[in-house]
Amino acid sequence: MRATAVRNGLRFYGVELQAPEFLLPYVGPVKAGFPSPAQDFMEEDIDLVAFLGMNKPSVFIVRVDGNSMQDEHVPDKSYLIVDRSLKPQPHDLVVAVLNGEFTVKTLVSSKAGWVLYAANNLYDPIPVKDEDEFQVWGVVAQVIIDRKEMRRHAR
Repeated sequence: MRATAVRNGLRFYGVELQAPEFLLPYVGPVKAGFPSPAQDFMEEDIDLVAFLGMNKPSVFIVRVDGNSMQDEHVPDKSYLIVDRSLKPQPHDLVVAVLNGEFTVKTLVSSKAGWVLYAANNLYDPIPVKDEDEFQVWGVVAQVIIDRKEMRRHAR
């Protein structure tokens, strides 16, 4: 993975075309409700690159700078795995370019056209006007939250 650009607070990373297998031990599933006996778990290897869908040239990793999407479980300093080959659908989380600026928002279709919604009530919806330059740069396929980073901010 290599940093390719920094634009408007978002840091973009490219994944090598021939990404190597990156095997990690996988144990699961882990219950989030009532505990389960430990013998129910099986350990195997999982290819993280393939599992996260990062083995395509259309996939990039973007680092989030800001809190406008925090209520959509996208906190500041999280990482987005963005697939540029996915066709955006209404209510997708997208990386968009609006008048030359990158932003991460939820894409919503309205009678008046497209609207970009934040997931934080401190931010107003952004209607896309006819005169705007607008492009959906990619669709968010995965969100990776750096819990260590969140712990630093909580102090």
